[in-house]
Amino acid sequence: MVNQAFTDKKPKAVGLEDRVGIRNSMTLANVVYGENFFMDGGVPSLELQVLAPIHDKNEMDHSILEVIKDLEKDEEIVKLSQIAYDRPVDSFVITRAIASFMRTMISGNSKYDQFIHGDTAIFSTQEKRGLAVFQENGCRNCHSGFNLSDGDFHNVGLYVEYADFGRERISYTEDDRGKFKTPTLRNIELTGPYMHDGSIPELKQVIDFFNSGGEIHSNKDPKIKPLNLTRQQKDDLLAFLKTLTDEEFVSNVGFTP
Repeated sequence: MVNQAFTDKKPKAVGLEDRVGIRNSMTLANVVYGENFFMDGGVPSLELQVLAPIHDKNEMDHSILEVIKDLEKDEEIVKLSQIAYDRPVDSFVITRAIASFMRTMISGNSKYDQFIHGDTAIFSTQEKRGLAVFQENGCRNCHSGFNLSDGDFHNVGLYVEYADFGRERISYTEDDRGKFKTPTLRNIELTGPYMHDGSIPELKQVIDFFNSGGEIHSNKDPKIKPLNLTRQQKDDLLAFLKTLTDEEFVSNVGFTP
């Protein structure tokens, strides 16, 4: 999963006994910069995010209390718990340790990063054209900042009717129906299939979708509209998006078991 930027290449997350979840798995790259987690933003910290899959029926279908009992059998983990936290293995240790590890998963040395930090010769002519397409057609309205995400929630017009209500599940506000958190574009070449439900298999198809302007929906973000890109512009944009792959990150053996 490292060379897939910590995604599982499945349309929807698959857990215990091949149980299928409700959404596509988001990358763990750069979660340190997040202010909330999951596609609906329903979890406010990485520590709490650790608990969610443990108890979710489709993922681990377990209990934190049972996890504690299992880990207490491992002498090395018990020893490390005392060294790191001066306490026995408990829910505090488990959530803090895993969250601390996830905060080390930083991706920031892609070809794009090298380009914006002065090595302009590293981009091909096509990649430079693709960056211009990205900048001139509103992509940065949502995919902004270091992590190429505004961290906000948007309805992009994927459906006329949404089976998954998205942010509305948290806010209980109908105006939030179909809104999902803007994903980072870092390592986007590797993290398909795409969209909250994994319904678009290929990155070039995602470009085609946004070029079309999406479906009509009352909550659709007004920034989402037909782009009328030519075939060449779409190819250029795809070439640029591939420069966001961080080979150093996805080949880091420190992230492997």
